[in-house]
Amino acid sequence: MVETSEGVANNTAYSNGLVQSGNGALEEKIDEMRRLFGKADGDPLRIVGVGAGAWGSVFAAMLQDAYGSFRNKVQIRIWRRAGRSVDRATAEHLFEVINSREDVLRRLIRRCAYLKYVEGRLGDRMLYADEILKDGFCLNMIDTPLCPLKVVTNLQEAVWDADIVINGLPSTETRGVFEEISRYWKERIADPVIISLAKGIEAELEPEPRIITPTQMINRATGVSMENILYLGGPNIASEIYNKEYANARICGAEKWRKPLARFLRQPHFMVWDNGDLVTHEVMGGLKNVYAIGAGMVAALTNESATSKSVYFAHCTSEMIFITHLLAEEPEKLAGPLLADTYVTLLKGRNAWYGQKLAKGELSLDMGDSIKGKGMIQGVSAVKAFYELLGQSRLSIGHPNENNHVAPVELCPILKTLYKILILRELSSDAILQTLRDETMNDPRERIEIAQSHAIYRPSLLRK
Repeated sequence: MVETSEGVANNTAYSNGLVQSGNGALEEKIDEMRRLFGKADGDPLRIVGVGAGAWGSVFAAMLQDAYGSFRNKVQIRIWRRAGRSVDRATAEHLFEVINSREDVLRRLIRRCAYLKYVEGRLGDRMLYADEILKDGFCLNMIDTPLCPLKVVTNLQEAVWDADIVINGLPSTETRGVFEEISRYWKERIADPVIISLAKGIEAELEPEPRIITPTQMINRATGVSMENILYLGGPNIASEIYNKEYANARICGAEKWRKPLARFLRQPHFMVWDNGDLVTHEVMGGLKNVYAIGAGMVAALTNESATSKSVYFAHCTSEMIFITHLLAEEPEKLAGPLLADTYVTLLKGRNAWYGQKLAKGELSLDMGDSIKGKGMIQGVSAVKAFYELLGQSRLSIGHPNENNHVAPVELCPILKTLYKILILRELSSDAILQTLRDETMNDPRERIEIAQSHAIYRPSLLRK
């Protein structure tokens, strides 16, 4: 049963001592944030989620569940675009979900909202994504009802006075939306704090090759100081987190904000740690999506062969290790978080699901990378960005078996194959298996040895 905000607030203390439940402890965390923002009595802390995909909606709902009862001290709302209709099949499924959950059914009846879902199921009424979100239904995650949310469809109204903005947009939409937001912040005296959940990157090739992350896009678009922009990521599946499966995440950015925000966001089932290395963790969040698509293809093409999947995992992790050594001065610090995030994405993430559907012929590339019921498949744009970046001859390194220098991508055969499948569309999905079976392919151990024994670190790639 989905708990109300009052039910969450009155839970017993969390055994590890790091999280205290109860109204008193929650109010203390709100008061700490209010002091940091210099809030006067009667002026609530305003938190706004921008973008209502699965993770963005869950994040806002978790805050609403935890702090929603303190209406005089904090206001939580979420923005999504108006006009997205719910098709008949989804409306029928939504009706089934509602009737399978007594708590949800009773809530909708009390709110006099049940009838519209009856009419939607019958085709007598068109439902809209922003409309159902107010009742706690995310279009990308119909099977997991959330708490009711305050939804705003006017972007200016949503963000103009926000203290904390949660970026729940895909990386491919982040720049454009925040450029619009910047117009509404021209009269602001103090910068808001922005927490980005986006996992994706862009490649910038001039004047020198480098990666652009969503937090950097936000900084460029709005002029908000990087000190006030943070990234939160971790090995998480949104629906499982809302159903209170134990999870953890890491908030990265300037110490002034990341430590109090880690305390504020932490819940008994959701541990939040903090780290100062924002950009590197953000890039790693995008990297695992690349290889998750290939993992889904391999799973589908081999009928879930554990042996074949393990072969793919050995090669893809060796490529990720190689790439982290290019990007980070101390890559060993990223090994745990990167592998954990990769593991959960391969098990149940949308990018692995997308790879499976492509390989089975149930989806086609012509359908684009925004899929109904799933949202944006971030790995597609990440494949393009990493390939273009690592294909630059200016970054060349010594080839282990040849007496010459090559672009780094030449040592990443899986990345090359995914680029030819997804971006150039020169190959079909089964080319991923041909790549694994290529007799000239290096032992993945050799790629790791290259990364560890050669000075391949390129600090310009993540210029901060």
